Amino acid sequence: MTARNILIIGAGIGGLTTALAFAREGHDVDIVEQAPTLSEVGAGLQVSPNASRILIALGLGDALREAMIRPHEIVLASGRSLRKITHVPCGEFAEDRWGAPYGVMHRSDLQALLLNAVVADPRCRLHLDQHIDSTDIGSLHGRFGHPRPGLVVGADGVWSQTRRLIPGAPRPRFTGQVAWRFKVATEVARSVLNPTNVTAFLGSKTHLVAYPLEQSKTINMVAITHGADPGETWAERENPRRRLDLLNAFSGWHPDLVSILRQAPEMTRWPLFQVPDGRWHNTDRTVLIGDAAHAMTPFAAQGAAMAIEDGFELAQACTQATGDMTAALDRYETARRERIGRARSRGAFNQFAYHASGPIRLGRDFVLSLKTPESLAADLDWLYGYRATGL
Repeated sequence: MTARNILIIGAGIGGLTTALAFAREGHDVDIVEQAPTLSEVGAGLQVSPNASRILIALGLGDALREAMIRPHEIVLASGRSLRKITHVPCGEFAEDRWGAPYGVMHRSDLQALLLNAVVADPRCRLHLDQHIDSTDIGSLHGRFGHPRPGLVVGADGVWSQTRRLIPGAPRPRFTGQVAWRFKVATEVARSVLNPTNVTAFLGSKTHLVAYPLEQSKTINMVAITHGADPGETWAERENPRRRLDLLNAFSGWHPDLVSILRQAPEMTRWPLFQVPDGRWHNTDRTVLIGDAAHAMTPFAAQGAAMAIEDGFELAQACTQATGDMTAALDRYETARRERIGRARSRGAFNQFAYHASGPIRLGRDFVLSLKTPESLAADLDWLYGYRATGL
């Protein structure tokens, strides 16, 4: 594929990564975003080695290492007793085993370092505060005085406007789960967790994930519970009456954890949607990536990582295309669909295991007790050890 203009809809983590990946291959890129300023919501995210490897390849290694914390372990623990069930070693072990670091960081910090790289790249042009809907995506390039783009990439999230241009692309579905996101001071949580680790507290039909942020001064917490379908929305500030719903979902948990939930500052309540399998591109050089294509539940902590992989591999597939762009997008979609499907399956398995109760919970704990931390790490080799095309 000769160098050409790429139009990316959406300047989130996936869109910015895609811009850098295409620019790296010699293409000119316009990134269009509705928001007047970029301010990523949500407190934190996990950056697994399959994603950090790509960010390092894009020249962001030093900035990434400065911004993220590398936990010592990923721990599974009982939400009722705080008993440690098992763990996967991280830190130097993760980098040695998977060839790239595993870390946690603010979403806003990751977006900021991607944004800085985009702004510094002469091949990238960022356009903020742009009205975007499906009826005018095809003419957006005209606003900037450019010819029709060689490719339009929809990186505009769960409620994607670009998706409406893809025949056969499915609508998002509410999963029946919501994520309550908040931060607390490390000292508040020190009695129940080690602030150098990522800890997933497990319970019946719900779980709580905690990990350090801000040089370990704060702890990011995400509580997953059942909830009602709120309709087409991204997130909402907590209604004080809903705190009772959260506390009821965690009744029977260890009192120190319940106390943190009761006294925590205002939370953000995120309904969890997923986009089922369907088409990701049309025959007119428009393709979806990330949540726009395949939003998934967070039980494998791979939403951002899959978007990062998408963007990098899309740039590789299009650059290597020697003929029909539709054929290149078909090959890209086929390859990525297999990878995304496996990540979805891992998330579904984790949900089942994390939320188990009764005899299933006892069986889960027994099986995990028989596995060494190294064998648990080996179970993640296919996920964390993945090397995107071109690496």
